[in-house]
Amino acid sequence: MINILKKSLTAVAAAVLIGSAYFIIGILLFSNTLYNDLNTQNLEKAVKVYGSFTPSLVFNDRNVLTAWASGIEEDLYRVTLINRRGEVIFDTVADSLTMENHLDRPEFQAAISGGIATARRESATLGQDFIYAAMAIYDSDHRFAGVVRLSILVPGFHSRLLNSALPFLLGGFVIVLLICVGLYGFSRRLSYSAEKKLGAELKKKTNELKTKTEQAEIEDRRREVILNSMFDGVIATDSDLKIILANPRLCSLFNVKNEEEVLGRHLLLFSRSTELEETAQKVLSTGLPAELILKRYLPGAAGDRFPQHYQVYAAPLKGGSDSPVPIQGVVIVMNDISRLVKLEQVRKDFAANVSHELRTPIQVIKGFAENILLSSLDDKDEIRHFAGFITKNTETMENLTTDLMTLVSLEDESKPRPPMEEYQLLPLIAEAVSIVEVAAQKKNISIETSCPSEISAKLYGSLIVQAMVNLLDNSIKYSKHNSKIRISVFSENEKLIIGVKDKGIGIPAEHLERLFERFYRVDRSRQKTDGSRDIGGTGLGLSIVRHIALLHKGNAEVESHAGEGSVFRLILPI
Repeated sequence: MINILKKSLTAVAAAVLIGSAYFIIGILLFSNTLYNDLNTQNLEKAVKVYGSFTPSLVFNDRNVLTAWASGIEEDLYRVTLINRRGEVIFDTVADSLTMENHLDRPEFQAAISGGIATARRESATLGQDFIYAAMAIYDSDHRFAGVVRLSILVPGFHSRLLNSALPFLLGGFVIVLLICVGLYGFSRRLSYSAEKKLGAELKKKTNELKTKTEQAEIEDRRREVILNSMFDGVIATDSDLKIILANPRLCSLFNVKNEEEVLGRHLLLFSRSTELEETAQKVLSTGLPAELILKRYLPGAAGDRFPQHYQVYAAPLKGGSDSPVPIQGVVIVMNDISRLVKLEQVRKDFAANVSHELRTPIQVIKGFAENILLSSLDDKDEIRHFAGFITKNTETMENLTTDLMTLVSLEDESKPRPPMEEYQLLPLIAEAVSIVEVAAQKKNISIETSCPSEISAKLYGSLIVQAMVNLLDNSIKYSKHNSKIRISVFSENEKLIIGVKDKGIGIPAEHLERLFERFYRVDRSRQKTDGSRDIGGTGLGLSIVRHIALLHKGNAEVESHAGEGSVFRLILPI
């Protein structure tokens, strides 16, 4: 019982002494805080006075600065002038020319925002603690001119309170130290068994926590890998529609460099789509998923805008079973279907163009067939006349279907093809010229060829001949009688360039960009070389040329001016 009482008294004495020490330290710290607060308040009042008689011209006019400085007395405060660029132009203690730029000083930045700004820190110039108070100065047009700053040196804590507090603190420290030594031995014996048990329990909990942490990290990494690998864009928002997550694919869809530029932004401000924002609000309010097709216009390289289409699926981001908020946000998945939409439009255009191209010859054939049925079968000349028109339009349909089959074959990437072979270009060019020679002679058009005999490349020979026939046939149709077509073949920068130049009617600039599209035709009123007849064709020849070039990993180009002729080029890698 006596031992227990002694232990209790010892504990109480220790508690009193320790509490007294804390009380004394608190008084000292309070005195120090009071000292800082009083000095800060005095500085705020003083800087208001200084700011009231500091004109804005003092930051720009050296004479005004000199006159102003002559009225400053170096007494209790250190006075500093800082211009709008953060440069120190006057200081009562240090040489302003040697002082650093103060643009990043906290009191300077805070003063710009208005009011009186204060700060306590070590001076980079003097290496001592100062309390600062700063005030912004504005000119008559309310434009920011600079900052006037007052500061006061803060003596060390020991220099203000050491003489009175040191003996007391030392005595208290010795007493507390002795008590702590006694308590240490006493507490060590009592706590040994508890420490041992606690250590074992702590080790167990630590191992459990470590295991759970590792599992959580593995799960987080797995989720991150999945999100980063997704081809769809994923974005998550909170209940205020502020973005809290975005994967790399989403950033690429919106031309954003990284996720940090997206996080924290409102969904509407980021996407600039009221449809997307309204869909997300609907999901938040109903708690049900929603879908939409989103159409955005992105800027192109030439300043134009092209549409992008996205399949959007939005679902509520639900909290856990113990969450007070059932729906914490929205998860949005965006799939870029622009290519599918474009292919669907191409399919529709293709079907419409084929129908349009076939309608005329079919109607002609039908009409003349009806005329044959209604005419007298004894008039053989009339029947031959009708049969001629039927044959001509049948050939038109046959040419169209042949070109369509060729184009489909060129576009079919799954179709097996023999490997390209090494060909001399001159024989291929000669073969193409011989095919169109009859058509050229009818218009007395000469074809000149400039092709070194040593030029060769790995090619699909038959396709190059077909491309050249299409280009030559095109030039012959649109060239005048008694004109000339020139073929030039040369290599440049590891590329094979085949050019066909004519002196035909030329092509207006607004048509050049679409000239290689299927069925695209320049204004029919311009398709006359002799003023009497329209030039026929399926409208697929140049499209076939372009696809043959693409099959060779190359390209087709055209250069033309209305009334001056055209130059078509096949550019193929060697």
